[in-house]
Amino acid sequence: MIVRIMGEGQVLVADSRLPGLNRLDDELLAEIEDGDHEGFRKTLGALLEAVRSAGEPLPDDALQPSELILPAADATLEEVKAMLKDDGLIPG
Repeated sequence: MIVRIMGEGQVLVADSRLPGLNRLDDELLAEIEDGDHEGFRKTLGALLEAVRSAGEPLPDDALQPSELILPAADATLEEVKAMLKDDGLIPG
């Protein structure tokens, strides 16, 4: 799966890594719903770091469609809330 982190670029992440990313996504969703800004900041950072470490960065000149778009590390709780779908940022 090709994942874009806004402001950083694209990362190719194996589908086998999605369950771990989904756990972090579920935690992030709960923190957003609870208005837990501190937990949100920590979990968003952990989610982005998990994507970076689980995947292989694509070259900047690679023009591949992203299957998933994640917010930048400095995104606010309100900005991420606006990006959410029913099952969080990561489908599944």
